[in-house]
Amino acid sequence: MAEGIEVQLKKGVLGLCVLALLARGNSYAYEIASRLSAAVDMGEGTIYPLMRRMQGEGLVSTYLEESPSGPPRKYYAITEVGKNRFEEQAREWREFVEAVEAIIKTDAELGAQAEGNDDTQ
Repeated sequence: MAEGIEVQLKKGVLGLCVLALLARGNSYAYEIASRLSAAVDMGEGTIYPLMRRMQGEGLVSTYLEESPSGPPRKYYAITEVGKNRFEEQAREWREFVEAVEAIIKTDAELGAQAEGNDDTQ
């Protein structure tokens, strides 16, 4: 069975979302997965392979921190390489969204825009 566009889009932007969360502050994988699950309905099992890949690419670094409720947690921090990748991907995402929005506008939206432009002449 073919995957829907929603599943494909989620897979495509998951790394960007992780970098965005880590740009706001360090976190551990379960917390990242929980935030992504709430925001974009992403399964928890997806995050661990992604975090290993991102670490291998030098986008994130790790460290252990004691947990008040069990064993130490592995925290992830965005690296300079990760920050640069995040900024680049965020820019590309915004450009992509603007281009798609321009294409999928309805005729009514386009007509209203044209009418608004006529008022300035």
